[in-house]
Amino acid sequence: MADAVHIPDEAETRARWGNFAWTADNAEQARKVIARYPAGRQQSAVMPLLDLAQRQVGEETQTQGWLPVPVMEYIADQLEMPYMRVYEVATFYTMYNLAPVGRYHVQVCGTTPCMLRGSDDVFSACKNKGLVKGGTTPDGLFTLTEVECLGACANAPMVQINDDNYEDLTYDSMSAILDDLAAGKQPRIGPQIDRQTSCPEGGPTTLREMVSENHDYRGEW
Repeated sequence: MADAVHIPDEAETRARWGNFAWTADNAEQARKVIARYPAGRQQSAVMPLLDLAQRQVGEETQTQGWLPVPVMEYIADQLEMPYMRVYEVATFYTMYNLAPVGRYHVQVCGTTPCMLRGSDDVFSACKNKGLVKGGTTPDGLFTLTEVECLGACANAPMVQINDDNYEDLTYDSMSAILDDLAAGKQPRIGPQIDRQTSCPEGGPTTLREMVSENHDYRGEW
């Protein structure tokens, strides 16, 4: 893919990450994760350990994190499984980054529901803020990736930025989110319009009397 992120040179990667090891806290967390599975089934811990490793790399690099090959090899050794099995998992899920990303990994859903609801406007907002698909901005803040369905179709169009979803987007609201992040502010997470999660915009459309007696449409009892 032309917009795929650039995977660093292997020699550079091994020089930087060849001695990867868990921090004390993460080693304890890894032990707890592995202990969830029966004897002989420890390989089932591969996904949470990949996530844990990506977060540790992110903390060390002040980014959203990624999975260098030596880090995946480290996990394979710990779980006593072939490296390729770990690599297969890491390449299947877009939650794992195989190349360095910025502090904020902007993953824009381009699947049909989001496309029909305006994902092109979301991409335009990103482009006009200097984001390019598959690239990281010169200041290291943003990496832009187009991904497949992220499961918030009722709130399309949407993006996932690191661990948070931003939904019901327009060109203006996406621009404002990027401005807030660049300024070190936390944007409002979730829908960017007047609704709770994926409830109808403007509040309930049925059982209004029952709802008004117990709580408002934002779920405040």
